[in-house]
Amino acid sequence: RNTHHHPPLNHCFLKRGYKPINRMRLVTFALKSKPNNLLIGVELPEAKSFVDLTEALGVSSMCSFLATGEGGLKKAAEVVESGKNRILIDDCIRKAPVSYPRKIICIGLNYIDHCKETGLPIPKEPVVFNKFPECVAGDGDDIPLYETKKLDWEVELVIVIGKGGFRVKKEDAKHVIAGYTVAHDVSARDLQMANGGQWLLGKTLKGYAPIGPAIVTDLENPHKLGIRTFVNGKKMQDSNTDQLVFDTYDLVEYLTRYFPLSPGDLIFTGTPPGVGLGLKPPQYLKDGDVVKVEIDGIGSITNTVKELK
Repeated sequence: RNTHHHPPLNHCFLKRGYKPINRMRLVTFALKSKPNNLLIGVELPEAKSFVDLTEALGVSSMCSFLATGEGGLKKAAEVVESGKNRILIDDCIRKAPVSYPRKIICIGLNYIDHCKETGLPIPKEPVVFNKFPECVAGDGDDIPLYETKKLDWEVELVIVIGKGGFRVKKEDAKHVIAGYTVAHDVSARDLQMANGGQWLLGKTLKGYAPIGPAIVTDLENPHKLGIRTFVNGKKMQDSNTDQLVFDTYDLVEYLTRYFPLSPGDLIFTGTPPGVGLGLKPPQYLKDGDVVKVEIDGIGSITNTVKELK
């Protein structure tokens, strides 16, 4: 191969900052033969393989791996370069890349074009709410339909925190971010708008935060990525992260003014226009609907709505 265009990983280390690997795809997965035994790895799309880091590095979860910081990523690169510990993706089940984050922080009304769609003013400070760890689901998991008649879709870019920090300045924010993944911020609009407009209940039902397919550690520019939702194959959301009101570094600075961020914490950065609530008449998800959310440079996840009997 032409190494001028594809340098080996050990030539891709950066001199500064948290992210020494150029475009590593971190995954959580299980062997089909042992579906309950979660493993941490690196996805090699061209080789159609996962590199298992769990035994090689002695890490038991994505959060514990991300806590190892730059040293852990360097060791991961060495495991990848060794050519060992490779498992065919066909023999595996892809899981949510972070299976049990300590925090899921969400930002509302954070796309300029979405603010225009809703008729609401562009916020002067981020609108912050949260989901619970039990909301997390993976690619292919069902979205349970229960306790709501108004189930809606929202594609979001997710910041995955690496070594974490407290009172981080914007210019340093890049160094506490491990990478980015895709999320579907599933939303029960009737519950979200009830109780005086307290959003939390409509956002925290079980399985209402599918994420994946991988954590991409070095996106060239997270603020210029196409972002889309498809419902039953029809494109419903189609925008770009250049529409973010508060970019990913703004959000890390703002949130860490008030509380620390820990390894594996997730920050859902908001959704663009095209949600079901904004359609005329509004359109909501029903049993059997298939929702695909995707972001350029990261990939897509697909989940099917399934009514709980």
